[in-house]
Amino acid sequence: MSKMSSPSSMSTLGRFFKFSHHSTPSEDTSVDASTPRSHRSALRSLNYRSRGNSPKAPAASSPAPSTSTQSTAVQSSATAPAEIPKIALATTADAVATPIPIPISTPTQSAPTLTKPASPLLQPSTPPGQSTTALAQSPPPPSKSPAPRQASPSKSPLGKSFLRRSTDMHFPLPLAIRTSLRRASRHSMPPPATNNPAVSGDAAVAGGVSRSESRAKSKQERRRLKKVKHHGSAGSIQPGKTVSSVTPRSSESATATVSTGTNTPREPEHVEFSLGHVTPPPQTTTIAQISSAAAGGISLANTIVAFRARVTTQRRVGSALSFVLLRDGLASVQAVLRDMPIQLVKSVQRLRDESLVEVTGTLVEPPVPVRSASIPTLELRIDALRLVAPVSEPLAFDNYMAPDAMRTRMSNRVLDLRHPANIALFRIRAMVLRKFRESLDAQGFVEINTPKLQPAATESGAEVFKVNYFGRRAFLAQSPQLVKQMTIAADFKRVYEIGPVFRAENSNTHRHLTEYIGLDLEMELQHDHYELLAIVDEMLKNIFAAVQSMPELAEVRKRWPSTDLVWLEKTPIISFETGIAMLRADGADIEVADLSTRDEIRLGELVKAEYGTDYYILDKFPSSARPFYAQRLGDSNFTNGFDIFLRGQEISSGGQRIHDAAKLRRSMRESGIAEAGMEEYLSGFDAGAPPHGGAGLGLERVLMLLLELGDVRYATLFYRDPKSLPVRPPVLPHPAADTTKLQDASLPPPALEDLIANYGDSTNTSWLDERFELWRHPSGGAVAFVRQGKLAIITGNPLCDCTQYTEVIYAFIEYIHTVVKLTPIWLLAGETAQNVLAGVNWRSFTCTDEQRVDQRVVQSVDARKARRVLREGIKVHEVKPDEGFRARVDPAIASWLAHRKGKQIHLTEVRPWVDSAHRRYFAAEKDGVLHGMVVLAQLAPRNGWQVKWALDFPGSANGSIEVLIDYALSVISGPATFGAGVAKRLTPGAHIHGAKAAILGKTYTTLVEGLGLGRKSDFRAKFGIHGEPLWICYPPHGVGILELKNIIKFFEDA
Repeated sequence: MSKMSSPSSMSTLGRFFKFSHHSTPSEDTSVDASTPRSHRSALRSLNYRSRGNSPKAPAASSPAPSTSTQSTAVQSSATAPAEIPKIALATTADAVATPIPIPISTPTQSAPTLTKPASPLLQPSTPPGQSTTALAQSPPPPSKSPAPRQASPSKSPLGKSFLRRSTDMHFPLPLAIRTSLRRASRHSMPPPATNNPAVSGDAAVAGGVSRSESRAKSKQERRRLKKVKHHGSAGSIQPGKTVSSVTPRSSESATATVSTGTNTPREPEHVEFSLGHVTPPPQTTTIAQISSAAAGGISLANTIVAFRARVTTQRRVGSALSFVLLRDGLASVQAVLRDMPIQLVKSVQRLRDESLVEVTGTLVEPPVPVRSASIPTLELRIDALRLVAPVSEPLAFDNYMAPDAMRTRMSNRVLDLRHPANIALFRIRAMVLRKFRESLDAQGFVEINTPKLQPAATESGAEVFKVNYFGRRAFLAQSPQLVKQMTIAADFKRVYEIGPVFRAENSNTHRHLTEYIGLDLEMELQHDHYELLAIVDEMLKNIFAAVQSMPELAEVRKRWPSTDLVWLEKTPIISFETGIAMLRADGADIEVADLSTRDEIRLGELVKAEYGTDYYILDKFPSSARPFYAQRLGDSNFTNGFDIFLRGQEISSGGQRIHDAAKLRRSMRESGIAEAGMEEYLSGFDAGAPPHGGAGLGLERVLMLLLELGDVRYATLFYRDPKSLPVRPPVLPHPAADTTKLQDASLPPPALEDLIANYGDSTNTSWLDERFELWRHPSGGAVAFVRQGKLAIITGNPLCDCTQYTEVIYAFIEYIHTVVKLTPIWLLAGETAQNVLAGVNWRSFTCTDEQRVDQRVVQSVDARKARRVLREGIKVHEVKPDEGFRARVDPAIASWLAHRKGKQIHLTEVRPWVDSAHRRYFAAEKDGVLHGMVVLAQLAPRNGWQVKWALDFPGSANGSIEVLIDYALSVISGPATFGAGVAKRLTPGAHIHGAKAAILGKTYTTLVEGLGLGRKSDFRAKFGIHGEPLWICYPPHGVGILELKNIIKFFEDA
């Protein structure tokens, strides 16, 4: 509808504007923009006189509307026939348009009108079926536009009767009249709410005050009226209270009500304020339905709607005007808050973003298109608003500014998922699932659901989640592979499944999850695996085409820009050897049996350049890169296995399976897979299984590459990776060794091993060496030291609760000075201990770090090296240190010690069997020969585990120790550390500066370079580490040249 800004335009549209005043329900005045000035004056007098005292004024006459445009035909309740009344939404063009009827749900009701009742108590009783809207004494002239046709509710363009066309159109009045209306309205504002019991409970304070009545009021009452005039009704929005307020619009009088019922049952706590009541109230709709109707060319201007939405953001233009962007899913509309008491506007402006509200208002055309909303051609003038769900705490981030770091968004995932791009993304995800089902259903596949608890590992025991199954060991299924094959052996012919897949791979990459949705299929083959490839290819192309045509794709690209996927009608199928040859021709030094992620991406670029496609198939994979059930090509080392690539990365693996039972058993033996636990699987092949093949896809990876999301975590609701499910607040593993509890003096102090497990860090594990002396605090805490010349050398933090550090450290220093009578030097102290010592004027500097495993960026070892170790038949596993294992390890350790060269700097001796109750042991071995051993030591819960020893025995396979360490770290949960390591530079701490700091720094650099102390840190960096400073602390004048030599000797003697 065109914007009406002058009387002439109003006359052209031929609208009838109805104003209701509150003297009697039967009076009304109809006026259009051509009403003479004298009639307007009479109208002002009529509408703003004191309630109940003014005589009836004659209704203003209105000329017939122009026939050059369409008009809105409204039947009043006074003359309504029995049929369902209709409202025609027509265009304002000169050409005659067919009106589109929107039926009103109640047959006997009149067209909806916005009215402003003084109070529910003052509303006149109305016979059933009639509106409470005041009616004009004489009906308006009939419209000359064509009468609207009868239509069923089902043909309503926006759903079943959810929009109402209001006959109360608020048009701009001349400034003089609007000024008079504002002045008149000041004398009809209500008194504030009272605490008088006579009007509490179910009653409400209501009513207007005329000029004559106000003169009779006391001075105090007039002050209260003045306050209401300036501030409107109650101040802020409070849960449990309903506030309704009416402010003047056009020529309507203003009233207000405040109700706080106590006798009636209380509704769920919410807040409501209103500019009036819509009679009859419109049925609830959605912003999306409004958007669809507006996009379909339907004129919705001046239509009353009601919907629920979230406050996306507000633009506050002062205390009396605010623009609110309302969002419901993907659709949004701008709402305008104006002509309300200032206090109510401020209350709305104080709402936090993401608050859930219900709004009722009138759709109007904005002066200019609203670019920030999905409906740019309409805005909502708010008539009523109710707060459904407030946001009680400040949001972690602004969802509609530049995206925050993924970690921040994922830790507040519910808020992040509300973003329209995420809503669109998961609609696309749902479409992918539908197309997967539709394509396979059309090919005669049967959907199945396989069990996720398996008696044995599906493919390899190192990558499964173990669970306790009623005292027996079971595994979460890595894939439905085994059960799929068993259904083919049961003559199901063709099956598929959509279900969760669990992979215990410690891979923190952008394309790996520990739990994802697998799209798996298996089918009987008549000739070869190309039958399978044809079906998978067709299914994927159906998915690609469906996604590319979805309107949600544009919304996703606002957050994750992407290009259209390019695929060919005939998909290129390239052999694995051909792919390797293309990479070698490009200059890559690559093994035949290996294809890393970097190689895959580069090969995708080469294929795109040569074939012009983002989607291709790599066929005939080598057997070394396929699972045990892959069908080989005769006696060759290649299989009928394939990978499918999208934008240069793999999205699917599949191929033909072994169906002969004897060959399957032989392949299992060669792959090191025992038949124990696989009996049910093998029985299907013993009973005769047909040739078959299958494939599996990861839904999240398909979406990541198809939409170029950059990380699979975005494509799943609540991701699971190795860092998910954070550890609960630590609980002491040995409550009896709690130093914060009063110790019984008659009992022996807590064992050192238990104290380390409760409070220790990596350095404390060295206290188990025989050279350390142990001092005890009355609380049960402990500090260990070594006598070295005139020094008492202490390493690590005290073993007690950190809140006891000051008490324990001061008591220990007093003991050293008075009893031991040596100079204390504290090495490898943490930040808290260093601060305590600085408080007694000790000097400190740091040149070492606690090298903790970075749980955010843990990097697995090189995949090529790991595969090489496994191909050599080396078994990597956790072991129990029985006598036989110890007998094999001790000679290997002796040989390892004998082969060490140069000066050795250690804090502790190699004694792996000490405190075995708090140790875990891992070995890499082949045919009984040890290649390496890793020992993990249990620390305080907040510190996790320490890689206490990682021993690479002489003659071991290259890379075996890296694979062993990586496996050990993947088995444990929670934090881990490698222990102390040298820092890159020396950093002065407390009470060290100037020349002394420079001399220390230069000396440290010489020691590091001369002894090669940085090599160990470089090795640890392969696994991803971050350093926490460890401090060297000493008293004033406590360290000279002799003392430095004693410190170095302390480490060399370890």
